[in-house]
Amino acid sequence: MNILALDTADQVLSAALSAENGIWYTEIDAGSRHSELLMECIDGLFRIAEFKAGNLNLVACMKGPGSFTGLRIGFSTAKGLCLALGIPLAAVPTLDCLAYPLSIWPGIVLPAIDAKKGCFFTALYRGGERLTDYMDASPETIAKELSKTLLSRDEPVVLTGSGAALLLSSFKAYLLPDEIQWELIQTESEPGRGRARELLDFIKDGKLSETGDLDSGPSYLRKSDAELNLSD
Repeated sequence: MNILALDTADQVLSAALSAENGIWYTEIDAGSRHSELLMECIDGLFRIAEFKAGNLNLVACMKGPGSFTGLRIGFSTAKGLCLALGIPLAAVPTLDCLAYPLSIWPGIVLPAIDAKKGCFFTALYRGGERLTDYMDASPETIAKELSKTLLSRDEPVVLTGSGAALLLSSFKAYLLPDEIQWELIQTESEPGRGRARELLDFIKDGKLSETGDLDSGPSYLRKSDAELNLSD
């Protein structure tokens, strides 16, 4: 199956392609220019892979949470391709995708995206299974949920995602340094890395339960600033 995976949920947008002749990946530090650069990113990927869009069988994108604008752009681009080619759309929750590569971790996996305003998008996972609802929560609330979920003090906790380092530093006010065994999955390039490859692996490994409805949209967890201003 030929699959195109798009990650526009965070600052770095990325695209991954699984085709008969291999797996291809590209990313761009787009900042707020996702709408300008996404199709350029996809076109460049197709050129490198010598691949024709008409041979696609599935397009996948991040469902959210994440950047309001980025998610909308990812969904609209994915839907446009699916409608034009008559192929299905797969929308995968962003946090599930971040946590998936750490499914074999012997403890709690805590993916984190900085949601601004002192909060983080996150959820708790163990053994590849999500243990909590998706959260838009303060470090204090997340720390309480984490303490409640841990089976023992020896159960290690790993943080991943672009907001991982910031969340870990924020925990210091609520958790004792020796209370939990921490691990931070973060290389020098980790905060600026797209996750389209993980999205592609999630689908290829058979973790996708169903393809999405083309009338569906992103999962934001909170209202945008524009919506909040309208309601004031």
